[in-house]
Amino acid sequence: MAHEVLERIRELEPYLREQADNAEALRRLPDDTAKQLKASGVVRLLQPTRHGGYEEDPRLFFEAVMRIAACCGSSGWVSGIIGVHPWELAFFDDRAQEEVWGDDPDTWMSSQYLPGGVARPVEGGWMLSGRWSFSSGADHSDWALLGASVGNPDGTPVDPPAGLHVLVPRTDYAIEDTWYVVGLCGTGSNDVVLDDVFLPRYRAHTGEAMRQYDGPGLAVNTGPLYRMPWGAIFPNAITAPIIGMAEGALAAHLDHQRNRVSIVTGPVVSAPIAMTAAGMAASEIDSCRVQLLHNVGEMYDTVVRGEVIPMVVRARGRRDQVQGSWRAARAVDDLFTRSGGAALRRGNPVQRFWRDCHAGLNHAINVPDVSFHSWASVALGFDPLEMLL
Repeated sequence: MAHEVLERIRELEPYLREQADNAEALRRLPDDTAKQLKASGVVRLLQPTRHGGYEEDPRLFFEAVMRIAACCGSSGWVSGIIGVHPWELAFFDDRAQEEVWGDDPDTWMSSQYLPGGVARPVEGGWMLSGRWSFSSGADHSDWALLGASVGNPDGTPVDPPAGLHVLVPRTDYAIEDTWYVVGLCGTGSNDVVLDDVFLPRYRAHTGEAMRQYDGPGLAVNTGPLYRMPWGAIFPNAITAPIIGMAEGALAAHLDHQRNRVSIVTGPVVSAPIAMTAAGMAASEIDSCRVQLLHNVGEMYDTVVRGEVIPMVVRARGRRDQVQGSWRAARAVDDLFTRSGGAALRRGNPVQRFWRDCHAGLNHAINVPDVSFHSWASVALGFDPLEMLL
């Protein structure tokens, strides 16, 4: 797979490896790292061409994210999270797209989709207050996409509950420094706080509408990329960096083992148990990569042909996405436990990738039971249990 963005990332790889510890110490990406990632174009891969994006095959985006994460887990995580937001913004009213990208097509948006407040209806839109945690890349973003419950005029949630995704400019919210964690330390996933902010109606839509291929932006963004299901884009933006981190851990582990002498086995390259574990882990990680790209590619090729993606294919993609996160992390476990005591040292990248992988597993999109149940239900001819497909 060749593309100018991938070529820029290849040139950035030494830099990304060198700055990884600095990102961890800062608890956010260094300003220059964010600048370099913007210049690479990774966040514009899913952005409409009419607003300065590439509007590319999503396989290319996930490949780019994996390559970044293999050098620095936090940089890969932020690239994946921030990089899916242009895909969602393509569903919004074009006025919102113009506000974000009109002056700078490299503008970043952070997010938190869990409802952190209740949107109270007023003339022309809503008023919203609340707090949203875990907004990765917030310090380098000029907008935020936030989840909100729809409220009554008195501020109580409507019944039955309904949800919005709202777009808020940086001038309308505060960022609180709360990101003190053991993994993905450099993502700067701080809290976003709003205090009685007005939201014009055109800067909101429902997540359900997006999952049903509905939104005013689709009148102008008509390419096949925006007929992809939500469950093929957003969840894989979490799994792709975890797979990339596993690839980085494998490379760091092999480099670490090359000249290592164990007090138990002697030269590790001659120890079958260590070499076998590395080979097995490598196979697991490669399998995760191949499954992700195959499933996304099959769905994209289907919409390019103008066909409807079968639900069983969508459910399989979600199943393999979750399993891919867990398989990749388990492979890193096997590598870490065979890297010896020196791998515990902060200067050894194996331990950082190990912590970052496990931090990524804590994202709600990686809870396995529902996605596995949904695939089995669909395979048996029933409706899926979850609605995120």
